[in-house]
Amino acid sequence: VLEYKDSLKKEAEELLLKGFPATIVKLNALLETPQFKNRRFIDVHQDLNIPVPDPILLNSHTDLPPAKKVKYDNSISQDGTKVMILPTGSVPTNKHLVELVEAVKPHIRKLVEDSNTMKMWISFMIPKIEDGNNFGVSIQEDTLAEVQSVESEAAAFFDQISRYFISRAKVISKVAKYPHIEDYRRAVQELDEKEYLSLWLVMCEIRNRYCALHDIVVKNLDKIKKPRSTNATESLY
Repeated sequence: VLEYKDSLKKEAEELLLKGFPATIVKLNALLETPQFKNRRFIDVHQDLNIPVPDPILLNSHTDLPPAKKVKYDNSISQDGTKVMILPTGSVPTNKHLVELVEAVKPHIRKLVEDSNTMKMWISFMIPKIEDGNNFGVSIQEDTLAEVQSVESEAAAFFDQISRYFISRAKVISKVAKYPHIEDYRRAVQELDEKEYLSLWLVMCEIRNRYCALHDIVVKNLDKIKKPRSTNATESLY
């Protein structure tokens, strides 16, 4: 156990002094690429591959009694079009956003792993509970709380990505069932634009979290590593 603690402390300090600055520079460079910077919303639009079917013309002169309802064809329902197989095949995911997701996810995972390492490092630095001289310990606890918050927020970014695909699938199912309604098609475009903005924001937040963690830990590094002074306070009476 002591060997594990020592190796983790060494890894965390290396991460803090070299890993975090390198990651911040890398993320800044990534945010300046055309993939994220000044990209128009229309660039992330994609055709749904769901054609609008020809309208069905019903003969207004029928021999059926007025009170009797018109029987529809098997492929038509009053609740919309019954979707068995789309005539043009499957509806693809938005390739533009999938590329962004694949670019963002490794950085989310790394932030979760790095913050977890920092959390354990600070936890190992906390001394045993004693009366008095706990100012440095309170700094450790405040810093630990900030690191735990970053870890939780980073993990939530994964949930945000999965919810996007579920929401998009639900709207596209509406497009397939009601292909004549343009609002559903527009809703897919709006959802894609929203996700593009969210992914850009996630990348900015990852960069910001690295900056914040590096700043708060470096500023309080002395107290985090040595929360209690060697000349401990003597008896209060």
